[in-house]
Parts: sequence; structure tokens; C-alpha cells
Amino acid sequence: MLRLADLVLRITWAYLLRRGRGQAPWEGVPEAYRDLPLGKFDLPATLMEWIERRPSVESIVRDSLGNIPLRPSSPKVRIVATDMQNGYRVEKFTFHNEVDTEVPGYIAIPENKPGPFPAILTMHGHGSSKDSMFGYSKSPQNVAGMLAERGYVVLGIDNYFNGERRGKGPGGDLETLASMQEMSLFKLNLWLGRSLWGMMLRDEQMALDYLAGRPEVDPGRIGAQGMSMGSTRAWWLGALDDRIQAVVAVACFTRYEDLIAARELRSHGIYYFVYGLLKHFDSEGVMSLLAPRPFLALTGDCDSGSPVAGMKRLEDALGRMYALYGKQDAFQSVIYSKTGHVYTDEMKHRMVEWFDRHL
Repeated sequence: MLRLADLVLRITWAYLLRRGRGQAPWEGVPEAYRDLPLGKFDLPATLMEWIERRPSVESIVRDSLGNIPLRPSSPKVRIVATDMQNGYRVEKFTFHNEVDTEVPGYIAIPENKPGPFPAILTMHGHGSSKDSMFGYSKSPQNVAGMLAERGYVVLGIDNYFNGERRGKGPGGDLETLASMQEMSLFKLNLWLGRSLWGMMLRDEQMALDYLAGRPEVDPGRIGAQGMSMGSTRAWWLGALDDRIQAVVAVACFTRYEDLIAARELRSHGIYYFVYGLLKHFDSEGVMSLLAPRPFLALTGDCDSGSPVAGMKRLEDALGRMYALYGKQDAFQSVIYSKTGHVYTDEMKHRMVEWFDRHL
């Protein structure tokens, strides 16, 4: 059941979001915020130029996450339950991230088919959970079953302040409201010289370590997909970890300067804001690290967290980056008309088709 505090928060956010829609870029933004010292990502003219610059771009992206603790060589995973479904089984597991908490997750494995299988690391949205992705709670983010039935191994975990990890942050059971736990985690990690976003990506990399090491999985055929907060985790993770061979990002194809111009910084939780990135470049710098691996973005034109002007600039920049490799078809962006922050059946069809083609 939805908690009253969560319901009030959602209603408040919906009201605020409606107020800002329909404005022209920079309309209503105070003068002091219109000439910010933002860095610019200079698109390379040649592939050789990019190959030489790429390590410095990746270093800037990694440094923005802060002093993230090293991952263990392999997570110590415990299987705690197994659930047989139609044509696949779901194992519930947990591992300690060896910093601050247990990380619960599910892995769906096809039955009665020869492996090894391609695999998908799936990531849930803000306020959602692994249960939403694996059909244990009703949600449009439920994708694990359809992928497992097609012959994919699918793995997903609970994010730091969602699902079974609620009430297990610095405030313990005083902070069962996800937004409260998110804020406490952000503050604490900032004090410690690291970012909450970096710690979230670290957990996903530990999940990827486990996924890639499963005997049923072909480690050379792993993709990442997610919606909303999960979408952003998917393309950030793919940028930082080249074991991810294909990415599908649903409902978060965001250029950060354009959030400011649209007065939509409030459309994203504090979890993903990192130190100093915009002094160097915008999100096209992060996404450029994906090239030439296949990247599909599926976004609505009424999604306040992804202003259309920013998506158009990202499409142009990434189109040119992929062209350097002669891989223009490996990047696609679909902007759906009169569509909000959703994960539709048509988007799921495109997601599956993308992985079928590229994994």
C-alpha cells in the first residue's frame, strides 16, 4: 500500500511539474543562472583524435563520482529462495557490498534451453524496486519474464533506498520513506568524499560481476536496460564498464544544462548529482564513452526530466560520435509524441528487438 507521505510527495511533485511545462528555454530563469561557467564537450573531428582524448574524458567522469571504494574481486552471493516460473526460474539472492549494506536481488534463468545465454542487467526507477521488474509487484517496469522467456538471463537488484533496502540507511527505521533515506545517504557520502550516485553504480558493477560469472551466461553478450533512474544508471554504467555490450535507456535521455534552462532540476532526485562534471562537459561527454556499442534511447516529448531541446542536442552529438566509427545505426533515439514519463508496451517491443539484434 502507498504510504500517505509518499502520496503527498507525489501529488506535490506533479503540481510543481505542471507549473513549469510549456515554457521556452531559459524563460523564467533568473539572470544570475543564465551565464553559468559550464564546460563544453568539443566533438572530435576524427576517430584518431577521439581515441587519444577518450581516456581523459573517462577520467573526468570517474573523478566526478568521488572516492569510491574498490569492489571485492567477486561478491559473496547467497541464494535464499527459488521460484519456478513458466519456462524459467527466479533465484532470489543477496550479497554484502562490503561497505554498508546487504544488496538483495533476483536472477531469472531460462529452463530447458541450452546455454550459455545472453544476459540483461535491468535497473528499476526511482521509488520502484526489483519486484517491479520481476513481476512480484504490478508495474510497467516488469520486463524480466518476457526477456527470460526469449532466452535471456536477467538480473536486477534493489537500489540503495528502495525495495528491501528501505529503512536500512544511516537513519535506520526512522527513515523508511525513500526520499528521507536518499537525502541522508547523499549527505553522508558527500562528507566521506564520495557520491551516492557513485555508490549506486558500484553496487550495479558488483551485480554485473556476479552476472558475468554465472555459468549460464555468455559474458561477451551482456546488455543493460532500465527506466527513469534505471535508464540513467544503464547509460552511466555502460559508459564506465565495457562489459556492457548494448544499452536501452527508457524515459531518461537527459542533457543537464537543458534541465536548468527548462527549470526542471526538481524533476530528478538528488541521488545522481555528482561533483564538478559540468565544469568540463555535459552528459554527451558521458554518453560518448558508449560509442560504438549499441545504444537505444526511448523517451516521451512530455517527459519533464528530459527536455526535448536537450534530447535534440544529444541526438546530434551522439550521431556524430557514432559516425566516427562508421556505426551510425548503432545509436538510435526515438522521441514519442504526446508521451510522458512512461514505459509502454511499444517501448518494450523496441527494447527486446534491440537486444535480439545486438546481443
